[in-house]
Amino acid sequence: MALAALLAISAAASAPRAQQAAPGVAVYKTASCGCCSQWVKHMQTHGFDVKAVDVADIGRVKAAYGVPPELGSCHTALVGGYVVEGHVPGDAVQRLLRERPQVAGLAVPGMPVGSPGMEVGDRREPYVIFSFDRAGDRAVFDRR
Repeated sequence: MALAALLAISAAASAPRAQQAAPGVAVYKTASCGCCSQWVKHMQTHGFDVKAVDVADIGRVKAAYGVPPELGSCHTALVGGYVVEGHVPGDAVQRLLRERPQVAGLAVPGMPVGSPGMEVGDRREPYVIFSFDRAGDRAVFDRR
């Protein structure tokens, strides 16, 4: 799928939404990623209306939406005008949409065990949810 088509598909999910029960989320991922599919289910249980889009080159999506390489993970989502990179918990995305900070988005770098979609029994690694801006600057949004 061409990058222009990806941008067009995600327009509805990336536009700010006013008072909707189920915010739309467009999730870009590779077809073979099982943890991405688990994260989609996690987001659905948190009240999001999720559309998964399989892409051949997820790196192009990340670059198009300004995800800093050091914050990268296996999938990139758009919701309410923000970018959500990786295994960000649904409640953190809800907080983002409620507070509307002046950031480009949130990211959980890598694939920490125990984060949404990366559950392995009772195992949990501590991880940081970062906010980031268009310049690539980042700050701690939350810790889990």
